[in-house]
Amino acid sequence: MKVAVLGAAGGIGQPLSLLLKNKLPAGSDLALYDVAPFTPGVAVDLSHIPSDVNVKGYTGDEGLAEAVKGASVVVIPAGVARKPGMDRSDLFKINAGIVKSLVEAVAKNAPEACIAIITNPVNTMVPLAAEVLKKAGIKDYARKLFGVTMLDTLRSETFWADVTGYSRGSVRIPVIGGHSGTTILPIFSQALGYDSVSAEEIEKLTKRVQNAGTEVVEAKAGAGSATLSMAAAGARFALAIVAGLQGVPGVVESAYVADEQGEYAPFFARQVLLGQNGVAGLKPVGKLSDYEKKCLDDMLPGLKKDIQLGVDFVNGNA
Repeated sequence: MKVAVLGAAGGIGQPLSLLLKNKLPAGSDLALYDVAPFTPGVAVDLSHIPSDVNVKGYTGDEGLAEAVKGASVVVIPAGVARKPGMDRSDLFKINAGIVKSLVEAVAKNAPEACIAIITNPVNTMVPLAAEVLKKAGIKDYARKLFGVTMLDTLRSETFWADVTGYSRGSVRIPVIGGHSGTTILPIFSQALGYDSVSAEEIEKLTKRVQNAGTEVVEAKAGAGSATLSMAAAGARFALAIVAGLQGVPGVVESAYVADEQGEYAPFFARQVLLGQNGVAGLKPVGKLSDYEKKCLDDMLPGLKKDIQLGVDFVNGNA
C-alpha cells in the first residue's frame, strides 16, 4: 500500500504524516510532497521512527509526479490556512488553483488512486476535483473521491461525550451535509443518550460543532487554525480508506462524496461504506428530528451554490 500526502510539510501535513508513519500497515510506503524545499528533510526526520513504513520526501514538479505514482491513496492538505476574520469561502481563490494542479497530477500519474481532500473550502474543492477527474477521462471518480469531513465527526463525538458523560471515543455521531458553517449537521438524534439531552442543549451543541473551526482560530490568536485535530481526523479517514481497500468488512465513516442519485445535492456528506474500490455504498441518512430536518432544508441552497462554484472554476466560468 502506498499513501501520498500532498502538502506534507505544512501545519496539517507534518502531524498527519507522523500519524500515518506510526499507523499504516507494516510494509506500506509513505510519500511526502510539498513545494517547501525542506520536505525531503521531513521524510528523513520521520524515517528515524522505528515503524515498518517506508517514507520518502519529494519537492518540485518532477517530485510531485514521483510522489503520487503508484499510490493507492492520496491525501491533500495543501493550501493556505484560515486566518482570523476569514471563513472557508475566503480561501477559495487561493486554494482552488493549488488543488486543481495537484488533482491533475494524480489523474495523470495515479489514475486508480483514492483521493481524500482536506483543503478548504471542502464543499467547493471536491466538486472542483471531480470536474478535473472527469476531464481526464476517469469515469469512476465518484468511487475514488472524498472530502474529509472527519473533523466534524471528531468534534461532535467529543462534545457529545462531554455533555452526556459517555467516555470519549465510545459514541459514534453521523455528520451530514457539508464542511462549512451551517452545512455541517451532526445527527445527535441517532446517538446514544439523545433522550437525556434537552432540545436547547442539542441546538447549542450543533452550533458549537458548526463554529468549532472559528473557536480554534480565535483561540490561537491569529497563529493558525485547526491543524493537530485536523491531522488526527485526516489520519483516521485515510486509515479507513486503507482498511477498505484491504478488504476489511464493515468500514464506515462520514465523508463528503458525489451522490449520483442527487437525493439532497450532487455532493453530500454522509456515512460511507468503504471497500476495495473506494466507495462501496452510501448509507441512508435515516430518521431525523424536526430540528435536524429544518437545518437540512436550510443548508441545501448554500451547499449547492458552493458546489457550483467548484464546477464553474474548472469550466472557466468563475
